[in-house]
Amino acid sequence: GPGLKVISTLSVGFDHLALDEIKKRGIRVGYTPDVLTDATAELSVALLLSACRRLPEAAEQVKSGGWTTWKPLWMCGYGLSDSTVGIIGLGRIGQAVARRLKPFGVRKFLYTGSGPKPESAAEFGAEFVPLTRLAEESDFVLVTCALTPATQGMCNKDFFGRMKKTSVFVNTSRGAVVNQEDLYNALASGQIAAAGLDVTTPEPLPTDHPLLSLKNCVILPHIGSATYATRSTMAVLAANNLLAGLRGEPMPHELKL
Repeated sequence: GPGLKVISTLSVGFDHLALDEIKKRGIRVGYTPDVLTDATAELSVALLLSACRRLPEAAEQVKSGGWTTWKPLWMCGYGLSDSTVGIIGLGRIGQAVARRLKPFGVRKFLYTGSGPKPESAAEFGAEFVPLTRLAEESDFVLVTCALTPATQGMCNKDFFGRMKKTSVFVNTSRGAVVNQEDLYNALASGQIAAAGLDVTTPEPLPTDHPLLSLKNCVILPHIGSATYATRSTMAVLAANNLLAGLRGEPMPHELKL
């Protein structure tokens, strides 16, 4: 409405806001970065391990009676030790993911984004590369960037076509960064080994969506920041942002438009 002065969003993403209109009308926006970084990074690692070690598929086999005599290659997946990990968007969450994956014995980190971040990358010895090279060389690809016009549909047929047949793709950013039809085709044809998604288009994903028919795709209901402690902290920060905005004071976390 015309009287809107302040928006406070319970998220780190702001792709759901009409920023041009908001800026034009001088509306202030509060958001909740930082406080959800650790929870989202933990979930990203959990989703990566679930996809690459086929955990949901394996758990289902126990329930369905598929677990019989021992077979050497049954339920085999891919490990992080001595691997190359590509991170799309080495921001707060991307760095927190890399920090957690490093002790797994990852051999090399690659990253891509709008530009190199030498200070952030130094901690992991991460190399800034073009998106095409990240796709070609990574054993594991993690998407942790913001959704912008530049990143929309970035992970598409060309991208998946460059990935190794043994590679695993994980997205915990926003569903629209991925062309889901292209991802489905890549997974169904064995172009890539597996995928883990915490975000989709739309959300919730319809239960008859083709991606849900695939054994090699783990899909979660956008629970990146869903720990009790994190959601509680987010709520307090969102309330404080709103109150400060209404008082005309500096917000604890204001989006600079």
